[in-house]
Amino acid sequence: MIALLQRVAEASVRVDSKVVGQIERGLMVLVGVERGDSEAQADRLLERLLGYRVFPDSDEKMNLSLRDIEGGLLLVPQFTLPADTKKGTRPSFTTAAPPEEGRRLFDHFVATARVAHPLVESGRFGADMQVTLTNDGPVTFWLQVKP
Repeated sequence: MIALLQRVAEASVRVDSKVVGQIERGLMVLVGVERGDSEAQADRLLERLLGYRVFPDSDEKMNLSLRDIEGGLLLVPQFTLPADTKKGTRPSFTTAAPPEEGRRLFDHFVATARVAHPLVESGRFGADMQVTLTNDGPVTFWLQVKP
């Protein structure tokens, strides 16, 4: 499972011109599900994400996590993250989980996040979404938990 996280001042996701998820300071995370992923990978990735120290402390060092700052978490399903781009000029999606499996694990990820963290919003799986964000830093990291 893959998470591309961005530290944001604010972020939102729209579907059909309607805001379906919106946060202020926190993390906007694109989530990709790979073939072979299970709840174990989703749970481990979420734990890493909530504890990942990307926010500045009083000395301006990245020592604080999303939990520490009690920030927002916006989770956006992104089936293109697991794409194989090693050769050619067109990505292959053979490494991505089938849609029904991706939806199931993304839904599990969101539900588990909502139990573990007080402020969780999400995009909509399979929808045409428009994501807007103000990247703070910019700070962007790639986290992956292999099956």
